[in-house]
Amino acid sequence: MFLRHPTHTPATRQATPAGYPSFGIGFSNQPTLGLAMWLELREAFAQLSSDPDVRAVVLSGAGDRAFTAGLDVTAAAEGGVLSSEGAADPARKAAGLRRYIEVFQGCISGVERCEKPVICVMHGISYGLAIDISTCADVRICAKDTRFSVKEVDIGLAADIGTLARLPKIVGSLSWVKDVCLTARDFGAAEALAVGFVSQVHESKAAALAAGVKMAAFIATKSPVAVQGTKELLNHSRDHSVDDNLRYTGVWNAAALQTTDVPAALMSVLQKQKPTFEKL
Repeated sequence: MFLRHPTHTPATRQATPAGYPSFGIGFSNQPTLGLAMWLELREAFAQLSSDPDVRAVVLSGAGDRAFTAGLDVTAAAEGGVLSSEGAADPARKAAGLRRYIEVFQGCISGVERCEKPVICVMHGISYGLAIDISTCADVRICAKDTRFSVKEVDIGLAADIGTLARLPKIVGSLSWVKDVCLTARDFGAAEALAVGFVSQVHESKAAALAAGVKMAAFIATKSPVAVQGTKELLNHSRDHSVDDNLRYTGVWNAAALQTTDVPAALMSVLQKQKPTFEKL
């Protein structure tokens, strides 16, 4: 199913080669994101997370120019969060800003909270919020023309929606993270691949999107119990010690191993047949 904003056209299902729907969330031809889009992003991923017909999600941007150019700075500056208008008392203004930031953080984190694997396919301009959103995804793929930037210092603020929390845990070099975050410089697809920010680079947006859908279709053939459990346990391991994660994995699999998917998968290997797994 493809959901597109802000046109609000009825969603339509498009089956993958594996017979399951693939979801791409496009941001129409508007390259920047405003509050309405953030909220819709959160709602869409909450729906995708609980929909038993969905086994993997492909997140992409519409149009050829950009995945997203980031925050709608004009709207934010003109009576929005970056405006100097509003409460004169600093404590009250700070409280309002904190609540606003928390809402924004929650919307973007909705991508990470999705129980299904999320494959983010980027192209063109991928600035600011593109990094926030993509760091919430499980797999990142891009076209070779993609230009990335952690742009926030160029508009006078520290990134506060997730990049500074997640990017250091994704790539292996804190020096590189500080390089791109402190300078707000552009970096391309080849550099993103070299540091491990993306795992694949393709010739064009169409090729990158096709690779993302192919991966999603392949994941959709696997046991959803196994796939969703693997995502949960990997995310837990990122934020906890080895001992804590082993203990959590033991508790998780004490329930998950009771699934009928395990004997079905084992029998399919012995019988050399492709297994079919029930919805989750």
